[in-house]
Amino acid sequence: MQRGRFISLEGLDGAGKSTHLAWLTAHLHAQGIDHLVSREPGGTPLGEKLRALLLSEEMDLETEALLMFAARREHLAGLIEPALARGQWVLCDRFTDATYAYQVGGRGLALDKFTALEQWVQGRPAGLLQPDLTLLFDVPLAVSRARLANGRELDRFEREQDAFFERVRSAYHARAAASQGRLRIIDADRPLAAIQAELAAILAELESA
Repeated sequence: MQRGRFISLEGLDGAGKSTHLAWLTAHLHAQGIDHLVSREPGGTPLGEKLRALLLSEEMDLETEALLMFAARREHLAGLIEPALARGQWVLCDRFTDATYAYQVGGRGLALDKFTALEQWVQGRPAGLLQPDLTLLFDVPLAVSRARLANGRELDRFEREQDAFFERVRSAYHARAAASQGRLRIIDADRPLAAIQAELAAILAELESA
């Protein structure tokens, strides 16, 4: 059985990930591609409990990073790897690129500690388990903030200051530059039709690869 494909979606809150995830799900369904949708942190019963803590409780930076990777290990073992082995595609709202952007870029976690955790949690005999494709939905910070100003209660990450999010965005771009094409930057400050046309072309490349 052919292994499934793993696609992650990244970007600042307000970049439109939820909208684009819904479109990608509908597109794969129309193509007859068996798939599932998940998110990080979360994706499993234990992961969702850790998510609730991470989004609400103040904690030490290294505690935060450890909990992120603990949720990821459970997610990989309990959902992502079994699905890929069955031939299913996995669409995931955030993965390790988000930890790099938010914890390393935004908060200043030491890169060697991040790398050690990444290798420990995602290391496999065949190499580091990463998404086959990561879609980074990129918008200027002002656009992100305006889209979040909809009256709902913000979590503790969303309440951070602008300088934090500028660092996060810069870290995402650095990660993309080092990804050897895995991480594709999508200009998400455009009409939906233009974005969806680009996504359809990228998916067609992945399906034929």
